[in-house]
Amino acid sequence: MSHQQTLSDWIEEVSKHFSNLSKPQAYVLAIFSFAMVAVQSCGNSSIALFLALLLDEKEGSMRQKLREFCYNAKHKRGEKRREIDVQTCFVPLLNWILSCWAVDEKRIALALDASTLRQVFTVLSLSVVYRGCAIPIAWIIVPACKKGAWKPHWLNLLQIISRCIPRDWLVIVLTDRGLYAKWLYKAIQKNDWHPFMRINQGGKFRPLGQVGFRDLVDVVRDTGCSWSGIVDCFKTKSARLRCTLLARWDDGYSDPWLILTDLAAEQACAAWYGMRGWIEQGFKDCKRGGFRWEQTKMTDPERATRLWLVIAVATLWAVLVGGEADANLPPSSLDVLPANHIAHRTSKQRPQPRRLSCFKRGIITILVALIKGQPIPSGYFTPEAWANDFEQFGGFQYVPT
Repeated sequence: MSHQQTLSDWIEEVSKHFSNLSKPQAYVLAIFSFAMVAVQSCGNSSIALFLALLLDEKEGSMRQKLREFCYNAKHKRGEKRREIDVQTCFVPLLNWILSCWAVDEKRIALALDASTLRQVFTVLSLSVVYRGCAIPIAWIIVPACKKGAWKPHWLNLLQIISRCIPRDWLVIVLTDRGLYAKWLYKAIQKNDWHPFMRINQGGKFRPLGQVGFRDLVDVVRDTGCSWSGIVDCFKTKSARLRCTLLARWDDGYSDPWLILTDLAAEQACAAWYGMRGWIEQGFKDCKRGGFRWEQTKMTDPERATRLWLVIAVATLWAVLVGGEADANLPPSSLDVLPANHIAHRTSKQRPQPRRLSCFKRGIITILVALIKGQPIPSGYFTPEAWANDFEQFGGFQYVPT
């Protein structure tokens, strides 16, 4: 298969999922994301050179085409040029993921988080977390040093994708301690999703049916302890929330996990919160571990928001392909040994961390297919079982503390 046919197939795939874009916009998004995976950089100069050589075009013309993809309409050449409204791409992104999701799996975990790039940008993002990775599906980029409330941005992102996921699915939304707020808890519920929000130990709680409030720091006082139940969390009336409190403190963690959710205690497991750490790996993939976004020279948040659309599509492709390969890896050799074998007795029975993230495995798999002239890998999503043990959600390298 020629490189032209391979690229044409990817252009067709991207255009199919982003019918909201014009044909020229979908074309540039496709070749931009294709090159980003091949070059493993989001830098315009590197990508422009790659595409110019691949498509027999002038390097300068290709660089300008990539630049204009991120520009506002008023900064583009020509009278009929249109800018990309990135928010209209969030639903297609999520629908693409759902279309490749295992048909027998009706659970999905989302994570909200904020990441700062130097003193230039702060990215507020909502991602699907999957097999140790994270795929951005909605985001807003704001100046890092500019004052302003994040609440309207979070509410808007949740609203945009509020009806994408089927109602009969179990959807949990994970947030770290820095993002907890009662209004955010309620906004997640409004989508018929389930908050899974970690909180600090500084407040008070009251178990259902009891009179007095107790310190959250006393829920679990030693490692190896856990507790769950319905509570009124926080003593102040304006902040008080009736919810399920999941508390657990495992060895190797500096603090216990205190998690608020609206799921019943018997329906949820505190260890699920381990999936939140995967969004940190997602930020690493778009930066030094993958597309090198930390080297960007951009200073305009709107342009960066459009570049993130390309990063999101490239990440989706890499994780989709790498996740399929990861799911099909042969089982541990320990599983095929006799039950009385010495290896079983000496094993610590701990799951082994991934040697390669699904993102990196996907990048390599795609590059090998391109070199061999094979059809572009597509892949499918096969989520792992939601664990009951903290160590099972260690993912790749990163373990939250």
